[in-house]
Amino acid sequence: MSEEELAEFEIDVLSGFVLARASAGLVDSTIRNDTNHLELIRDWFGRPLWELEPADADVYFGKVLRDAKPSTRTGRAGALAVFFQFLELRHKVELHNLTGRVAECPLDEMNRPRASVEPQLRIPPSEAEIEALFAGWREELVTCRKFGQAARNYAVARLAADVGTADQ
Repeated sequence: MSEEELAEFEIDVLSGFVLARASAGLVDSTIRNDTNHLELIRDWFGRPLWELEPADADVYFGKVLRDAKPSTRTGRAGALAVFFQFLELRHKVELHNLTGRVAECPLDEMNRPRASVEPQLRIPPSEAEIEALFAGWREELVTCRKFGQAARNYAVARLAADVGTADQ
């Protein structure tokens, strides 16, 4: 396979990755973030990403991104892992036939960056706070003359009615 054919195949694979992510329902900004992460790794590596080995990932995440924010490291690792899942599912045989390489993610349990951000918990409002909110809206509906406010109030009340409370 010539260098030009390999470059075209690499572009086709990345295009297929973008289309697959879009068909999965991901928003454009998420797809753009993933492809930006992949392009940055590709620029550093200088070769197609399917040639990355665990030792290369060790250098990249252990040295190149050592001082990067944890969210950057985990975002980049996540994009790389998803890309390799795509390669393994869609192009494993074709990639092996063309290059002799087996698509295998270079990130494993030993070198996968961990998110050090604590998860944010959403604490629901108390019953008294909910009651005060709906009481205020009930009073406002009597005098509400603008459609936007009335529509907002109706939508929130309808949602609350459909979803219910924790006690139900």
